[in-house]
Amino acid sequence: MELIKKIKETETQAQQIIEKAKAEVAELSEQARTRRHELLERAQQQRKRAAEAAIDEARSQGQAEAETLKAEAENQRQQLRAKAEPKIADAVAKVMNYLKG
Repeated sequence: MELIKKIKETETQAQQIIEKAKAEVAELSEQARTRRHELLERAQQQRKRAAEAAIDEARSQGQAEAETLKAEAENQRQQLRAKAEPKIADAVAKVMNYLKG
């Protein structure tokens, strides 16, 4: 009789240990899920910040390049005008002389 009682107590203890282990596994699983979610969210934020930084850098480079190209175009236009003005004055003088007769 005593042996049966001990066996039942041991079974009850084993069942309690199993239930406790299941609860611990469920809690650890939830903690792991939460941790994965946090890590994923952090990675997404880092990716977003990196993309925004790359966009800002590209925008800055594009603006700088556009300013450089504008300056070069203005310089070329001034050079062309400087070369053309004497020729225009010569052409006007020739036309005026022709018209005068």
